[in-house]
Amino acid sequence: MNIVLGISGSIAAYKAADLASQLLKLGHQVHVVMTRAATEFITPLTLQTLTRQPVLVSLEDEKQSWKPGHIELADRADLLLIAPASANLVGQLANGLSPDPLTSIYLALPRSTPVVIAPAMNGKMWLHPATQRNVIQLTADGCQFIGPAEGDLACGYEGIGRLAPVEEILAKVASL
Repeated sequence: MNIVLGISGSIAAYKAADLASQLLKLGHQVHVVMTRAATEFITPLTLQTLTRQPVLVSLEDEKQSWKPGHIELADRADLLLIAPASANLVGQLANGLSPDPLTSIYLALPRSTPVVIAPAMNGKMWLHPATQRNVIQLTADGCQFIGPAEGDLACGYEGIGRLAPVEEILAKVASL
């Protein structure tokens, strides 16, 4: 399966390295697309080395080809998996905003391509009515959610908001 792995700005972004590695071991081809905020938590070089594929962070990264890379990735994707998805990214997706390659890929996907979103954020942010409206909208648009999980959060709180365990994300991918 050709998987586009989207990573947004969340402390849980470091778990994307394990997720990418596990997906490769299962025989999938993985193309990573990161938001600029995600690069504050994990480097594109780490993910490029793990996946053996270039990592797309900005639309300026696409200058090497005449064909926009985000459109090519959207056309070839069998699955768009976003893990972790921040509250900001969930809001952008729900409202059709496309300020970066990840959100642009989402909008350019064929409607038949599955989208799985694994949120990770502070519990108050997850439970906020605006975030819940965005989740309802994305679900109505055909996106599937996995998590968030409960437990200790990076902000020091305990509760809902953790990225779903990598094993659960992998099981969701396998079920598709």
